[in-house]
Amino acid sequence: MKILTHPFLPVAAILGSIISLCIGASFAKTLFPVVGAQGATVIRLMVAALILTAAWRPWRWKLAPQDAKAIGIYGVVLGVMNLFFYLAIARIPLGVAIAIEFTGPLVLAISASRRALDFVWIAFAILGLGLLLPLHQYAAQLDPLGVVFALGAAVCWALYIITGQRAGNGHGGQATSVGMLVAAAVVFPFGAQEASVALFDPALLLAGLGVGILSSAIPYSLEMVALKRIPKHTFGILLSLEPAVGALVAWIILHEMLTPLQWVAIVCIIVASVGSTLGLKTRQAQVRLHSESAVSQ
Repeated sequence: MKILTHPFLPVAAILGSIISLCIGASFAKTLFPVVGAQGATVIRLMVAALILTAAWRPWRWKLAPQDAKAIGIYGVVLGVMNLFFYLAIARIPLGVAIAIEFTGPLVLAISASRRALDFVWIAFAILGLGLLLPLHQYAAQLDPLGVVFALGAAVCWALYIITGQRAGNGHGGQATSVGMLVAAAVVFPFGAQEASVALFDPALLLAGLGVGILSSAIPYSLEMVALKRIPKHTFGILLSLEPAVGALVAWIILHEMLTPLQWVAIVCIIVASVGSTLGLKTRQAQVRLHSESAVSQ
């Protein structure tokens, strides 16, 4: 049982979430030519909702009215965030969309920080993202509507962190599964017609199942574990790994070569994440020491 209370458990959960999410996103775009971004979003969330509901069976726990409201808001934010992100990557490169989307939790991290050292890690994260953004190469080619959708996803991502913490006050599995059901219901009207195509194509249905598991079921379950055990500004800094992981996944799966500048960006982001992780361990040790001192007195 010690592993469930280990200080690095939320870190491992976030890293697992990021890796799964990036792999799922890289395969999701292959569905766009057939079902569109909206249809792919519906398939992804419906598959995830069914899996999570079967796994957690959320009806086993009582749901207080205030918890139901928090989970409902969390689900709406989750659905809109996914829809905006898929609409964005349908128009602009995946790495650019991830980097733009990250501005949401990054702003949240800056606004929530109180320790001077945290601003050092935030500075590294900002530097890394600035180097990773291919604005100097793709600025003239970026679809304005795609950028708007990515910015909308950024706002939703910040709200997701806030609402996820509130929704996770109860049972984490219940919050995740019910929230995913709400998210699927929110996006269903936008892509139901396109998504229905997959029901008659076994290969497409299998691909949608894989995307749903990798992009939603696994990541959001892991993030719910992390959100209950980690400060939201530390959560935001750790998520700075996502653009770097996305670049690495593109290199491995799509054979996209990274430039030296992109490697420097990745190192900066890793420094920010490692520094934040070490800061988390230090704060937990200080809290534990303070508690032991109070008891001894």
